[in-house]
Amino acid sequence: MAGNRGKTSLRPKRRNEDPMRDYDRLPPDLRAWLAGAVLPWRPRSVRRAFDRALQATGDKSSALRELDRLQARLVAKDAEKIWGKQHPHAGAASGG
Repeated sequence: MAGNRGKTSLRPKRRNEDPMRDYDRLPPDLRAWLAGAVLPWRPRSVRRAFDRALQATGDKSSALRELDRLQARLVAKDAEKIWGKQHPHAGAASGG
């Protein structure tokens, strides 16, 4: 097994950083979202996606919903490949 990532076809990336320090620096609402995330997000990736969504929407709640949509697209991208066509999210990557 490749660490705590679970079974996924998404490409792993090696980084020289301290993910716990980065997690601790996140605002509480973003830490809460990350704690309940389905995928093994890096804190910096979440922060970058959140900042981009916040800039586009101007609203924290809308930005968090955008993170949910982004995560759903990533799960859909992986679902059919890993769990098969029967998975409820298989093929949902083209929707949006």
